[in-house]
Amino acid sequence: MRDEQNSEYTNENVTHEDVNVVDDRTSNDTMLPVKEVAVTEYRYAGFWMRLWAFLLDLLIIWSIGAIVIFPIFRLLGISTSQSFMFSPATIATTIVLYGYFILMTKYFKQTLGKMVFGLRVVDLKANDLSWKTILFREGVGRYIALVYAPITYIVFLVAAFTSKKQGVHDFIADTTVVHEK
Repeated sequence: MRDEQNSEYTNENVTHEDVNVVDDRTSNDTMLPVKEVAVTEYRYAGFWMRLWAFLLDLLIIWSIGAIVIFPIFRLLGISTSQSFMFSPATIATTIVLYGYFILMTKYFKQTLGKMVFGLRVVDLKANDLSWKTILFREGVGRYIALVYAPITYIVFLVAAFTSKKQGVHDFIADTTVVHEK
């Protein structure tokens, strides 16, 4: 009878991947599962590594514009002049830029630039990167950094002086960039 009671409280609903069961006996000696949270240590990516990855990403986006967007616009007879902020070419390039950063970060946790340098984006709360987190980090954060040009340098330079190497866009989304193991 005693063994049957103990088997009721074993780890039937607990996965072994992220939870360890601790033998915690109550006053009537039944075993209850207790969660232990594993703390992951990261090696944070510094300012220079992140800068090189970002510059590579910008080169990729520029290449997409030069190889795909501009030739298509020329074939269709759409103006490729970038003389004003809301020209068709500028709008298309901006869509590619935001789409690239948002989709790459959501599905791969890294852009091509980060892949080359062995970096990835992590949520500091140890959660998967949600759409909300990605949209705040890549959407709002990049908008602030890229539209307000003088602030751009400050937004990214902050990463050089914080303990977790976070830029302003990382503070907005509670994320950071780390080296892959």
